[in-house]
Amino acid sequence: MSTENVVLEHLRAIRSAQDRHSDDLREIKGRLGILEQQYANLSIRVDRIDDRMARIEKRLELVEA
Repeated sequence: MSTENVVLEHLRAIRSAQDRHSDDLREIKGRLGILEQQYANLSIRVDRIDDRMARIEKRLELVEA
């Protein structure tokens, strides 16, 4: 096997690994996007619960109006 062939084999292996890493990164970005959406939805729900709790406290006169 010539030196040129060895170099080409290494470059192919590097390219293959890079392709796998690119695929993994694409998947990670997709999952992170989903997590961001879920966090945003959860944050909105918590804000709504906080508003509802404040209204309940006012109705029960647990806090000043």
